[in-house]
Amino acid sequence: MKGSCMKGVGKGLVFLAAMTATLAASAGTATDYATQWPLTLGRDGDGAYRVVLDETVYRQLQDPQLRDLVVLNRDRAEVPAGLFAQQDAVAKPAQRIAVPWFALPAAAVDGGAQGWELVSQADADGRLRRVEARITQPSAAALPRNALLVDVSRVREAIVALELQWQPVEALDLGYRLEASDDLEQWQPLATRGRMIDLQRDGRRLLHRRIELYGLLPQYQKARYLRLSPDRSDQPIAISGVSVELAAARALPQPAWVELAGKRMNRGNEVAFEFDLDGRFPVQLADVALAGNHAVEWRLESRDDGDAPWRLRAGPWMAYRVDAVGGGSASPARELDAIVRDRHWRLRANAEVADVPTLRLGYRPEAVVFLAQGSAPYALAAGSARALRAAAPIPQLVAELRRQRGADWQPAPAYLGAAKPLAGNAALEPAYDWKSWLLWAVLALGALVVAGFAFSLLRSKPAA
Repeated sequence: MKGSCMKGVGKGLVFLAAMTATLAASAGTATDYATQWPLTLGRDGDGAYRVVLDETVYRQLQDPQLRDLVVLNRDRAEVPAGLFAQQDAVAKPAQRIAVPWFALPAAAVDGGAQGWELVSQADADGRLRRVEARITQPSAAALPRNALLVDVSRVREAIVALELQWQPVEALDLGYRLEASDDLEQWQPLATRGRMIDLQRDGRRLLHRRIELYGLLPQYQKARYLRLSPDRSDQPIAISGVSVELAAARALPQPAWVELAGKRMNRGNEVAFEFDLDGRFPVQLADVALAGNHAVEWRLESRDDGDAPWRLRAGPWMAYRVDAVGGGSASPARELDAIVRDRHWRLRANAEVADVPTLRLGYRPEAVVFLAQGSAPYALAAGSARALRAAAPIPQLVAELRRQRGADWQPAPAYLGAAKPLAGNAALEPAYDWKSWLLWAVLALGALVVAGFAFSLLRSKPAA
């Protein structure tokens, strides 16, 4: 009897532990978030990526620490991710990356029909998978393949130059014309030329393999493809590689600004204006816009909850504007001592102010660094009162990779697409916490079961 009772107690404890572990392991899902943004990867094959947040993301976030911000893979599973100041995620930008390229026949010397046609196969996002120059006239078969088709569809950073590699030659001096296209059908000439030189004499070598673009392909360029056409068809060259040089952005990102309209909240002799910020922006700068010439001493305060006390964030400082013929002067923005994500802001003036000022809050967009776990496509999801991002040692990982690969290493870029709803506003409402109630019920039931078995064991114990 005693043995069976002890077995029953053991089974009850195992059941209780199993149910507790199952409930405790429950995690948020994609439907716990209000909005998602599809992510376009700047390059394929990189294990880590960075995506810069924009105003639409900040306006959706609810948590003061931005923990209701996750990256999901194709299976809607959360992948490891961490939040960085943008300059920390970028570090020193990568200088060059290799890009896909395809050799094409040169144009005929006599300027006649080229004698070949281009057959290509591309993914839905524009990346070329196959390119074939199909010969339509026998004379074209003898043309050297020293023209190039370069695929830059996966490069979304500003390209400042191209660099070509080729197999050794006795002598090379060949000029190139450049064209850009988004569809391989319509080509736009670019206002730049390149000249490839590889000459040797008396043991010295003159080498030039770089084509400057001078900002002709700005960031988020529309051109997916570049075509390099040689000036001559009688110069053989065997290209072995093409890389693009990216623009270096070593300075701090330029701040973005949110302008808030306020309401007057005068109490007695105090002149005050209150503002509501709809989003978890990392506010670092503040400015006051007021019509006409003025000079006002301000104090800026904030709080995250309507019942919390106000906290001084800046001031007293003087904001002014003095107009004059041919120009004017205005006070610079005020920098805060720390990043503030509060929802409510207040300006207090040292004197009467006739008009309601506009409060301008400046912030530098942050970046999320994530690991490419699972299959693409990936999406950024944000806005939840139910779920929080799982902790992941991404800062330590980035530091370790820079130690191994050099200080210039950085995660590859990814870019936000248009926002799409997930659970919508329902995700912003606290859900009924049935898991906690069920967990307590299971614990209570388990305790009763264990107590019942113990009481039964005591009753069955023979008297001494």
